[in-house]
Amino acid sequence: MLCFLGTLTNETTSRLDAFELWLYRRILRIPWTQKVTNIEVLQRMKKSRELVNIVKCRKLQYLGHIMRNPVRYELLQLILQGKIDSKRQPGRRRISWLANLRAWFGKTSTQLFRIATNKIIIARMIANVRSGQAP
Repeated sequence: MLCFLGTLTNETTSRLDAFELWLYRRILRIPWTQKVTNIEVLQRMKKSRELVNIVKCRKLQYLGHIMRNPVRYELLQLILQGKIDSKRQPGRRRISWLANLRAWFGKTSTQLFRIATNKIIIARMIANVRSGQAP
């Protein structure tokens, strides 16, 4: 099982997709000399690209877990919701863990925090990601 819960950049996403297809090629024993497209590999496996969706589901589940346990995860909630008083370093800001979720689901941080406290809504969002209805 995949246990990666860090931030996902475009580069990381493409690397995960490439790794997934490499695994499928190894399973099907397709040599590198044989010119088989990625679409053909997915059709032979009768699968779609799943690895990035698994990461999305895990991140959403973890957010719900953190937000529903305020006593145990008080520090993590403070880190996710709070602001640190300090000077910002120059340069482009890094993509945050929460920024991934905001971009994928098109919601603000406060909306995500409210959704995460409700098990039914978050389970529905996770089911939509697994079925391919959500981004």
